[in-house]
Amino acid sequence: METAFEPVKRGKWKKRVLRLLALGAAALLLWCLTIYVIVVRFDGIPGEGKPTPSDVGIVLGARLWNDEASPGLKERLDLALELYEEGAFASIIVTGGLDGGGATITEAEGMRNYLTAKGVPESAVLMDTLSRSTYENLLFAKDIMESNGWNSAFVITHSYHGSRAADIARKVGISPLQVSVTDSEVLNVPYHQAREVLAYTKWLGTKLFL
Repeated sequence: METAFEPVKRGKWKKRVLRLLALGAAALLLWCLTIYVIVVRFDGIPGEGKPTPSDVGIVLGARLWNDEASPGLKERLDLALELYEEGAFASIIVTGGLDGGGATITEAEGMRNYLTAKGVPESAVLMDTLSRSTYENLLFAKDIMESNGWNSAFVITHSYHGSRAADIARKVGISPLQVSVTDSEVLNVPYHQAREVLAYTKWLGTKLFL
């Protein structure tokens, strides 16, 4: 038989649950806003400072379209070309394996083809054709650097991707590190920034176990 106190106990329990849910939602919102600010405010390393020459440039991969660099990927590659022509580095590592978009060549091969068509000697372009994530892009690029006796690197990517890329590069041991980023005129930037909040959160969790 239900006593007079049981409805009161249930009401208090429900209030506690709702309070915990509200606190959890507020904490999640605060976390997402914090990561979002980190993502959108990143403007490269050394930021406004003048870049110094490095041993190599590392271009982080992205999807190919019909076995050719997509418009977004071309933006990264064009930035790498600009830095290469300015003498920021003499060699370029292009990264990325076979993606799921129907490509018959790897992202790295498509990136190499784009660069060599623009006049970069094939001997100056080294490829990581196995990586499937930003972490693997940089981990495998670091292996290529070590095999060539290189230490310093420019990491080249889009602005929304730069902060996470920089953190991963530090984690895999690339030092000295510079990160050069480009804004996009062809991508849906708000979508990619929002997606990056989730990717960054996933990376921070992964990093705890590395």
